[in-house]
Amino acid sequence: MPNTATTNPSSIETLSRAVRKEFTRNHLMQAALSLMQTGRSFTSLGIREMAREAGMVPNAFYRHFKTPDELGVALVDEVGVTLRQLLREARQPGMSSIEMLRRSVRVYYRYVLDNRVLFLFIAGERSGGSLALRTAIRHEVRHFVDELMQDMRCMGLYAEMSSPHLRRVCELIINTMLSAVPDMLDLPTDQATLEPAMLQNFVQQLQIIFLGASAWRDKP
Repeated sequence: MPNTATTNPSSIETLSRAVRKEFTRNHLMQAALSLMQTGRSFTSLGIREMAREAGMVPNAFYRHFKTPDELGVALVDEVGVTLRQLLREARQPGMSSIEMLRRSVRVYYRYVLDNRVLFLFIAGERSGGSLALRTAIRHEVRHFVDELMQDMRCMGLYAEMSSPHLRRVCELIINTMLSAVPDMLDLPTDQATLEPAMLQNFVQQLQIIFLGASAWRDKP
């Protein structure tokens, strides 16, 4: 805890401004999500209506984002940072590969359901969005691949596999996870019996990737 007797009042004021700025920035991002929750696409959202939804004047938008795409990139970054942390915690040393898969799938599935609008946004922008958003999504995918590679090395999985080939394996795993999002979001909420079968199918798809990787032999 800082010593309040020696704390510079201007530093407290600056911190307060920074906190307020972060709050209003997040409020704009939440406003965009609220509008998309009504079925709107991100590209159809205008600055004026996002500011209005957030209870701000349009000029306030530009204090936080230069363009709507910049706000969209912030949404992508938020998903990436949080989900990478959750999946990192799900992968623990000493786990078998199947245990790691099942635990990671459960964590991923729950996060997708809890952030439905965000994942609908990413699924739509991944192939049909602006260049800035497609680039941001690819950048996050590379982060996921890099961290999965690092964890696999730490866990001793595929120790003999070269880094380029391990990267291809991790890319296939991450892309399979992204491709599963529509099935997860479209699962009828009134048919709970379908959920275990869908998750088991997802785990088995990833198992096949792991099985193929274990049989792979690097050519000299």
